[in-house]
Amino acid sequence: MRRRAADYRRPVRRRLWCWIWSVLVLFCLGGLVLFVIQHNHNADRTVRFSSEERTATFEEVNHRVFNLTDEIASSTSFSRQLAEQMTLAKAYIIIAKDHNNLHLAWELSSKFRKSQLLLSAAALRGEPLTLEEAGPVIKSMSALIYKAQDLHYDISTTITTMQSHIQALEERANAAIAQNVVFGQLTAESIPRDIHCSIIKLASDWIQNPTLRNVADELRNSPRLVDNNLYHFCVFSDNLLGTSVVVNSTVSNADHPKQLVFHVVTDGVNFGPMQAWFLSNDFKGATIEVQNTEDLSWLNATYLEASRDMKGSSFLNRLRFYIPDVYPQLEKVVLLDDDVVVQKDLTSLFSIELHGNVNGVVETCLEAFHRYHKYLNFSNPIISSKLDPQACGWAFGMNVFDLIAWRKANVTARYHYWLKQNEDRTLWKLGILPPGLLAFYGLTEPLDRRWHVQGLGFDPNIDSRLIESAAVIHFNGNMKPWIKLCIERYKPLWERYINMTHPHFQECASS
Repeated sequence: MRRRAADYRRPVRRRLWCWIWSVLVLFCLGGLVLFVIQHNHNADRTVRFSSEERTATFEEVNHRVFNLTDEIASSTSFSRQLAEQMTLAKAYIIIAKDHNNLHLAWELSSKFRKSQLLLSAAALRGEPLTLEEAGPVIKSMSALIYKAQDLHYDISTTITTMQSHIQALEERANAAIAQNVVFGQLTAESIPRDIHCSIIKLASDWIQNPTLRNVADELRNSPRLVDNNLYHFCVFSDNLLGTSVVVNSTVSNADHPKQLVFHVVTDGVNFGPMQAWFLSNDFKGATIEVQNTEDLSWLNATYLEASRDMKGSSFLNRLRFYIPDVYPQLEKVVLLDDDVVVQKDLTSLFSIELHGNVNGVVETCLEAFHRYHKYLNFSNPIISSKLDPQACGWAFGMNVFDLIAWRKANVTARYHYWLKQNEDRTLWKLGILPPGLLAFYGLTEPLDRRWHVQGLGFDPNIDSRLIESAAVIHFNGNMKPWIKLCIERYKPLWERYINMTHPHFQECASS
């Protein structure tokens, strides 16, 4: 078949195919461009992340490298050399001052301060010391140390001097501890101003009111004071407020308060206020006798001589070792300290069998520091040959005393024996508990722990359930409830038994 001439062929179909191919080419080019752009974007992100990781890693390495503690520990660092020189310089400064070489001491102190500044600067900027920085100081410090050694400040002299300084510091520390104990006792024994004001007013009442004195004279001859069918409690104290809380809390929780008899012994200064207070207040029919130490006829020079070494213990505290002499007709008593609060009826204490022992007491073996070896010097053969260092300790505060067994065992004579042995104060230092542990050794009967819970004057973390179950809680320690430095958590347990409605208290509180 004959082909048409070129001019007569159909050009439209060829142009259509050209358009199709053009579109396909453009599409492929567009995809290629998008792929390149996405690839470049991912590459940028990868490069950026890699750069950040490298920077973080570099910083972490730098942190590890420039740690000043590691630098000082390194045997090749300048910081280590400076630190060692500073240790020597500190010793030589002391020695130079002792030998009155003040110029050398001043030079060493100056270089010591420069070394401190260099180490501080290195720690702040996070970079190790360089030779240019540390070299001059190390060189000059070495020259001064050599100079000190050339002056015969050798290691032997250094050791001797440092030992003497350590001994002096130990003596100062021991003196500070002893002073702290004395100050703590003074603080614990202090009374608030308004209470002191009330005591003065009560003393005035005792002097000006003859009726009170007549009632006291009648009570002195009461047969109840020596009736062993009643329950007798004794308190030795010059603290009116504390004694009042002891008496009030005991009668408030007693099933039969009229069967209770309290024997209070105080000094001549507080005798009048004590009498006026207990005679002018109602304690639910309980009998309260107040005695003056000046009226105890058996107190003589022999007693005072026997107790002359009881430094740190008050005269009234020492009377507890003479209870059978104070109450010659009684058979059993309960001793209560003036910093306790009674929360249960205590009359069942008198029916507890003591099995021939003298002292019914709550032992404190649960507390690690209440063993005999903590109170007494067992390096002394007098102690170590007679006592067990692991024997359970106990504390005064709530004690049941069988006075018949006391007289039979002659506990007071044992007390005098141990006082005699401790004339040089090598068996124990201070306090009434160590001689008490010795005098009653082998004569104590352990009671249930709930009879006497201690520590409210120094331990803020006593279990509340233990406090609630306790018959007697004891504010032993320096943080007494009547001072501002008490433990606030326990103070309401004591305050509830204070009679603040008394006119004198109200007048003094408002003045």
